[in-house]
Amino acid sequence: MSPNHLINEKSPYLIQHAHNPVDWHPWSEASFEQARKANKPIFLSVGYATCHWCHVMEKESFEDEETAGYLNDTFVCIKVDREERPDIDAVYMAACQMLTGSGGWPLSIFMTPQKKPFFAATYLPKQSRYGRTGLVDICRQVKDLWSNQTEKIETSAANIAANLDRAFTFAAADEPDASLFEKAFKQVKAAFDMQHGGFEPAPKFPTPHRLLFLLRYYHRNEDPIALDMVQKTLSAMRLGGIWDHVGYGFHRYATDERWLLPHFEKMLYDQALIASACLEAYQISKEPLLARTAADIFTYVLRDMTSTEGGFYSAEDADSEGEEGKFYIWTTEEFRRGLGDEVARRWETILRLSPEGNYIDEAARQKTGTNILHLTATMDKWAEKLNVPEDQLRDEWRKIREQLFDIRENRIHPLKDDKILTDWNGLMISALALGARILNQPEYERAARQAAEFIESKMIDKNGRLYHRFRDGELAVEAHAADYAFLIHGLLNLYQTTFDLIFAERAQVLQEKMIEDFWDEQNGGFYSTPKGSVDLPVRPKELYDGAIPSANSVALFNLVSLARLTGDPRWENQAQALIRAFGGTVKTQPQAFTFFLCALDFALRPGQEVIITGEPQAGDTRQLLTALNLNFSPNKVAIVKSDQNAERLAKFAGYTDGLQVIEGKATAHVCRNGSCTDSTSDTQVMLDKILGK
Repeated sequence: MSPNHLINEKSPYLIQHAHNPVDWHPWSEASFEQARKANKPIFLSVGYATCHWCHVMEKESFEDEETAGYLNDTFVCIKVDREERPDIDAVYMAACQMLTGSGGWPLSIFMTPQKKPFFAATYLPKQSRYGRTGLVDICRQVKDLWSNQTEKIETSAANIAANLDRAFTFAAADEPDASLFEKAFKQVKAAFDMQHGGFEPAPKFPTPHRLLFLLRYYHRNEDPIALDMVQKTLSAMRLGGIWDHVGYGFHRYATDERWLLPHFEKMLYDQALIASACLEAYQISKEPLLARTAADIFTYVLRDMTSTEGGFYSAEDADSEGEEGKFYIWTTEEFRRGLGDEVARRWETILRLSPEGNYIDEAARQKTGTNILHLTATMDKWAEKLNVPEDQLRDEWRKIREQLFDIRENRIHPLKDDKILTDWNGLMISALALGARILNQPEYERAARQAAEFIESKMIDKNGRLYHRFRDGELAVEAHAADYAFLIHGLLNLYQTTFDLIFAERAQVLQEKMIEDFWDEQNGGFYSTPKGSVDLPVRPKELYDGAIPSANSVALFNLVSLARLTGDPRWENQAQALIRAFGGTVKTQPQAFTFFLCALDFALRPGQEVIITGEPQAGDTRQLLTALNLNFSPNKVAIVKSDQNAERLAKFAGYTDGLQVIEGKATAHVCRNGSCTDSTSDTQVMLDKILGK
């Protein structure tokens, strides 16, 4: 079969569809012009490479000659990778939610050649069934309406498009106070599953930004319930089937309440955000499982999700050989053949394998004879139950896991979506930088540096313009607000780890550019797309913290960080403007904006800028820094001043000029609001007195 118009695209998702009989086009002005000339409506299909139900719809309809015939006859068909064009996805997902009350992927939009939607859905079967209209019947109905009642469709589409702006309109308010955190905590607590951890009924998503909020609430109020919710959730996730016990890393979400049955795709952003939650929780609780989980996530990312040049890949698919989860599941026969009967039988008990299987087919709701490896208790509890030393059991598991990993490596792997996205890379840079300083692992710092340098060298063009996507040597899609916000966040975190001023300086330049290109001068807040964008019916602006935080939430964090680091009031003023722009909306349902609340917590607390004067690699300097990193201090930023960087640092953070070592020892100076009053060379004094809340 000859390829369609997607054959020269770089997106793995679009390439997957390049040989469909559907005559797919990429999103481009040429595609819309063709629709206008042919007087045809548009069928817009939005998905991503690792989306299981996108694969189902492709197999059922887009690879089917009959369905393709209807689609090609009725529409100009356009395919979009939502990860490559999150702006398109945001606008038309808003339309879908407005029209149907729900959303998801694949996203199916039917619209005029003027990009105005008139009907929306998610997954559509080929034929109508169970009250759901099938794709073939929709084609017939739309063709009839478009031929005979075009004016009616266009009027409806115009009304829908006119209301799309509402999805991106927010209520302003004066700066909220601490009562907002209480309201959010009560909402999050009400949604908590006390038995299994996590929030809401199944399906269960990790939502790590809720955990980050709870950690800050705990730090602010010392409410043990907040910390317990975090620890229970992270522990349940680590023990459950949502965790890949053989190769490490978290799957996207669980379809059941017990975290057992996952959708098996693995997303880079989940690894970054969950690792960050584990690391911060570890700073408070000192629970070794949390540190191990973060370290194991990084093992997976550095082994399987890192390009030779240092950028991080986007995702791994749920499906292989046409079946969801096939790469990850085990029959007892496979398990015993790989490990031998005697060893296998003990670990079948621990890892909950059985001949009938525990993996239930989502559609048929029947056991499949295959198993998802998972634990019902931690290894120390199993050691106690089996009456063996914990170290012995852990060592045995290490060897067995390596055997299982080697066996699994010989299977056909799921697709790796190897495009490199600036925003998701920014999240992983931030997580690795955090891991480097909390776990004292230089390897993580090197990986974060390498990724930052990759973006600097490969994803910024000769005119200084940042881009969203890199793949196969090609830059594409001018950067969105999330690219700027998440990259700035990563660079600021990398500065807090390395104290290499270049990263803080780059962050400041990018923040200036973000304000110039994305700030809404009339209503405040950052638009998702840069000024001058004209290829969407509305200019989106997002605040909701969903699978990943919103660009505005992360930008607030960055602005407060820059204000505290530099002492420059313009960043504080910009942060206040951002808070006011969204204050009314956040007050109505604060649990929907928990990363924004993390940043708001940072903004409302008294700042603690800790300037360490001393040589960066000297023992006394490292001792002070190590002590800072071991403790959870969410309203603290740190700076290292040395003889080598003093002049340059004075330009970046003028209030540091004049701060010196005391009595020849590395010294911690604590400054608040640009005023530096407390100084000590004693680590314990710094922790007990200076870094008190």
